[in-house]
Amino acid sequence: MEHLHDDVIRTVSDSDVRFIRLWFCDIAGTLKSIAISPSDLETAFTEGIGIDGSTIEGLTRSYESDMILRPDPGTFELLAWRGDTNATGRMMCDVLTPDGEPAASDPRRVLRDALARAEEKGLEFYAHPEIEFYLFDAPYRRGEQLSPIDSAGYFDHVHRGQGQDFRRAAIEHLEAMNIQVEFSHHENGPGQNEIDLRYADALTTADNIITLRTVVKEVALSMGQVATFMPKPMIEHPGSGMHTHLSMFQGGKNAFHEPGAEYGLSRTGRQFIAGLLRHAPEYSAVTNQWVNSYKRLWGAQEAPSYICWGHNNRSALVRVPFHKPTKGTSSRVEFRGLDSAANPYLAFAALLAAGLAGIEGEYELPEGAEDAVWDLSERERRAMGIEPLPTDLFRALESFESSELMARTLGEQVFEFFLRDKKQEWERYREQVTDHELDSTFSRV
Repeated sequence: MEHLHDDVIRTVSDSDVRFIRLWFCDIAGTLKSIAISPSDLETAFTEGIGIDGSTIEGLTRSYESDMILRPDPGTFELLAWRGDTNATGRMMCDVLTPDGEPAASDPRRVLRDALARAEEKGLEFYAHPEIEFYLFDAPYRRGEQLSPIDSAGYFDHVHRGQGQDFRRAAIEHLEAMNIQVEFSHHENGPGQNEIDLRYADALTTADNIITLRTVVKEVALSMGQVATFMPKPMIEHPGSGMHTHLSMFQGGKNAFHEPGAEYGLSRTGRQFIAGLLRHAPEYSAVTNQWVNSYKRLWGAQEAPSYICWGHNNRSALVRVPFHKPTKGTSSRVEFRGLDSAANPYLAFAALLAAGLAGIEGEYELPEGAEDAVWDLSERERRAMGIEPLPTDLFRALESFESSELMARTLGEQVFEFFLRDKKQEWERYREQVTDHELDSTFSRV
C-alpha cells in the first residue's frame, strides 16, 4: 500500500495538482467531498482527515460525530473537466471511527463486508452496469414542463445531435480517469441516453458509477444542459434503469458457466438467480429506494414488475443473456430491476447477499418465463407462480423491515437509518396534494 501512496504523491507533484478531493457517499448514495492541498496528502494517508460526521445524514450519531476519511490510493485520478493547469485529483475514501475502525454507517464498508463473505467461499463478484439518464435543456422548475434536448428514440443517430456531442465528451472524461466504457447510445425516450461500463469487480464498479454520475452532470452543465438519473421523470416516456450484468468467479473460472448446460448456466448460477428471485421483495427498497422508483417499475416499457426470470425475456426481473459457447467467461445474469438512482454500494451488497443465500441454501430455480409477463392475465401469472414486485415504496419497506437478510447485510446502523429515512420520504409523499388530484377531483365534488 505504501508504494501506492508514493505513486500518488509523485503524480500530484508531477501533474501540478493544486487540490485533491476526497470523495465519499451518504446512505442515499449522494456524493460528498472535501478538498485538501498536496501538503496534507501524507497526513491523509497515514492518519486520515477528520470530519464532523453528524452533518452527514445517517453517517453517525450526533454524540459520536468525529469521523475520519481514509483515502484509497488505488482510486486516485485527475478530474478531467478541471483542466491540466492547477489540476484537481480525486480519491474515493473509506470512513473510519476515531480509533481507526471501519465506520458501521459507511456504504463502501457495507459492500466490502459483503464481498469479504463471498471471498470466504472463494468467490469474486463482478458487475457490468448499463446506466440510463435523461438530458434536459433547463433545470426542473415547479409548474414548468420538462424540455428534453431532442426528440430521438432508441439507437437513433441524430446528425449534429447534442446527445452525441455529450456522450463523446463524457466518455473522453471517463476514459481519461481510467474508467472503460463499452457502449453508449441514445435510449428510447427523448433526451434519454445510456452509457455502459466494462465489467469490473463490484467495489470498483460502484466507485465508477458514482464517478460516472458526477461526470455526466458536470459535462451536461458545461454544455448548458441538465442531467438527471431520476427513475421516472416523465409520465409518458420510459424510466431510467441500470440493468446490471452480474457474474462470479472462483479460482479464475466463471462460477456461473457449465459447458453443455442449458444456457451454459451452472448449478451455482441457477442457485444465485433463485436467491435473487426469492429475496426480491426484501431488497427492493435498496435497489429501488425512491418513491419515484416504483413509477418506473410499474410503468411497463420493459421495466420489470414481476418476480421471474427468462432467457430472451426483457420483461423479466432476471435475464440470462446469450453467451458464446466457446467463451465460458461470458456466462452471466442480467438483473433488470436496479435503477440509476440507487446507492450502488448498498445495492450490490444486497444483490450479492441474496444470490449467496441461494447458493448456500441450494435454492431450486423455478421455471423460466419466456412470454412478456405484462401480457399474461393475473390468473395465468398465479398459475405460473409469478409474484409481483412491491408496487410502491411503502410495500417495499414492509418487506425490507422484516428481512433478517437485509439487516445482516447492511448492519444495524445502516438498516435502521435507511428504514427511518425512507419511511419519512413516504410520509412526505403521502402528504402532498398533487396536480392530478386537483385536475380529477376539484371540480367534481
